[in-house]
Amino acid sequence: MKSIRTVIVDDEPIARDTVRNLLKGDPEVDIVAECSSGEEALVAIREHRPQLMFLDIQMPVMDGFSVLQAVDTEQLPEVIFVTAYDTYAVRAFTHHALDYLLKPFTDERFLQALRHAKQRVQERGLYSSTTGLTDLLEEYGRRSGELLRHPERLLVRSLGRVDVVPVEEIQWIESQGNYVKLHCAGRVLLHRERMNDLEQRLDPNSFVRIHRSAIVRMNRIRTLKPLEGGEYRLILDDGHSLTLSRSYREAVLARLGRQR
Repeated sequence: MKSIRTVIVDDEPIARDTVRNLLKGDPEVDIVAECSSGEEALVAIREHRPQLMFLDIQMPVMDGFSVLQAVDTEQLPEVIFVTAYDTYAVRAFTHHALDYLLKPFTDERFLQALRHAKQRVQERGLYSSTTGLTDLLEEYGRRSGELLRHPERLLVRSLGRVDVVPVEEIQWIESQGNYVKLHCAGRVLLHRERMNDLEQRLDPNSFVRIHRSAIVRMNRIRTLKPLEGGEYRLILDDGHSLTLSRSYREAVLARLGRQR
């Protein structure tokens, strides 16, 4: 069997390193490109015509599904999706008989997915098609990106470990430049993601922005006290006090079902 032309696509360097290291030394795999964005992935697909791609789903600007939608059907490689989210996306992959790796994955799970991918690449030269993948993309188009929304957990990486944080445990979120602090019951975790990006992914029925530097889970809010200048003092159920700024006041009060 000739080496399988393979592309790795993930916006996180550590994630790309993980996949590369697991593929290292496999004589049946030839890594022809590593990409940190959807735009780079499109260039790599057109230049290298890969047979296999490890594709991160959630990436800024252009997500993994959008990458595949921009590729001609005859150029679609076999895809192993890589995702940190086990909601709509994983159910969709299973329904369409597509393989995926749920972060954080074990070496054994990775090798299992790789074995299946190799078999599909071989079969494709004889009779296999991309039916499952094209069906998934049609579903993605119909549901307007719903497959990517509202993660049930976040992966928080620190030196030597990865913490799996259920989103339902997050009480409020504090901006720290390119990072956010996740305030959970009894612990505070530093997560590498911009506040605006994380806000777009969180369920708006559960979380609300109260300040340019703070997002709060709505069912944790217990009291709002008016302050001078149109701001409010917002008290959570654990007694923690935050500021509701004027610029977010109307939206928050409306979301909470309150009148001015």
